Amino acid sequence: MSVLVRGSTYRRGVFLLLGGVLLLPYALLAAALARAFAEPGAPRPVIAALAAVTAAIGLVPPFLRGTRALEITAARWLLGADLPDPVPAAEGGETRMRSALWFVLHLAIGGAVGLGVLVAVPLAVAALLQPGRGGLGLTAAGLAALVGLVFAVAGLGSLATTMAPVLLGPSPTARIAALEAQAVRLAERNRLARELHDSVGHALTVTTLQAAAARGRLREDPAFAERALVAIEDAGRSALADLDAVLGVLRDDSPAPLTPSRSLRDLARLVEEAGVPVDLETEGALDDIPPHVSREGYRIVQESLTNAMRHAGGATATVRLSATDEALTVHVRNVLDGRPGSPGRGLRGMAERVTLLGGRFDAGPLDGAWLVAARLPYGEVA
Repeated sequence: MSVLVRGSTYRRGVFLLLGGVLLLPYALLAAALARAFAEPGAPRPVIAALAAVTAAIGLVPPFLRGTRALEITAARWLLGADLPDPVPAAEGGETRMRSALWFVLHLAIGGAVGLGVLVAVPLAVAALLQPGRGGLGLTAAGLAALVGLVFAVAGLGSLATTMAPVLLGPSPTARIAALEAQAVRLAERNRLARELHDSVGHALTVTTLQAAAARGRLREDPAFAERALVAIEDAGRSALADLDAVLGVLRDDSPAPLTPSRSLRDLARLVEEAGVPVDLETEGALDDIPPHVSREGYRIVQESLTNAMRHAGGATATVRLSATDEALTVHVRNVLDGRPGSPGRGLRGMAERVTLLGGRFDAGPLDGAWLVAARLPYGEVA
């Protein structure tokens, strides 16, 4: 019996009655045309043509995007249905047909409920105001009609709530497109997280080591300290630029494009700011490498040099890059100073980058040195 006092029952009843209100102009117009057609001497061909034109016009609203949007809003607020915002670009013929079916059912059920209200409510009011008139049977019938109407509204409202996502929700094609877009977005956010880790981690490592070196030689070699401070400033500016680009993309209201911020074109500057001596050797046309491969190659070199700064004790790091018609090969080698390094997010990030490109990645100790080897094919990012 809780249905009788539940607020959702009456909200759903209002939704159903809205269908009856929308049906009313159709019913009045149909009745007027039928009455005119039945009049003696009426120009029936003209009335029939008018009825055909009227029917054609009446069939337009169920297929309108605005009608679907209004139905979705009403179903959300009154039925409590979980419906996403309509996406006009994804509304094909199937979506419009389902929306039209929902509109017709809404009008039909709303008309039936409205008729029930017009019959049951006056009968119940009369039975309550004059309980003795007409006998107890009439009183009981009036109350039963009112209670039955409430239960019918509750059942029809519950059915409408269940069917709303089916008829007003996105089509299977639109759902697949939305899931694919979400997957692309999540993959891009993961890439941005790796970009931010590599960029900021590199900048902090450069800043820490250069600051320590400048402090140790500030008095005896002011020129060296000045160069270290310049390197710290450059690393900070670069990290801030990357951070601003990433945060701009992550903000939902930002129009920033999802484009790489660093590539192998910036390799010379990276080597200059590395904080350790770098022996760089390149082979092939690095400028002709596809942008996404160039971006990932840059980040792999950057993270490798960051690890070299942390664990190589200032020894020279060797960087070898080779570009062919099929792939970019990256080798970074640095000696170890005996301090244990941990395979943290940096190595995992490099492995993820290579895996997404369908390449091969290896990293580990070899003959007293740490070697990073990656092969990045020129394929599309998965």
